[in-house]
Amino acid sequence: MTNATTTEPDRLTPGAIARTLLWIVVVASALANMAASFGGANTWVHLVCGAVTVLCAGTLVVRNVRGRR
Repeated sequence: MTNATTTEPDRLTPGAIARTLLWIVVVASALANMAASFGGANTWVHLVCGAVTVLCAGTLVVRNVRGRR
């Protein structure tokens, strides 16, 4: 005789969706910046990709720090 415990399945929360989307944007913008480097793109392309990467990474850090409180 086993004692089965019932747990609710994991549900997607808005925070989890936002975190996943932020990570996707961070990776995509970093890859775009790398492709721009190899392709010899204009400086503004590097700046935009870098700014997006920094903003999304910073948002992930802030969300992580606030979540620990």
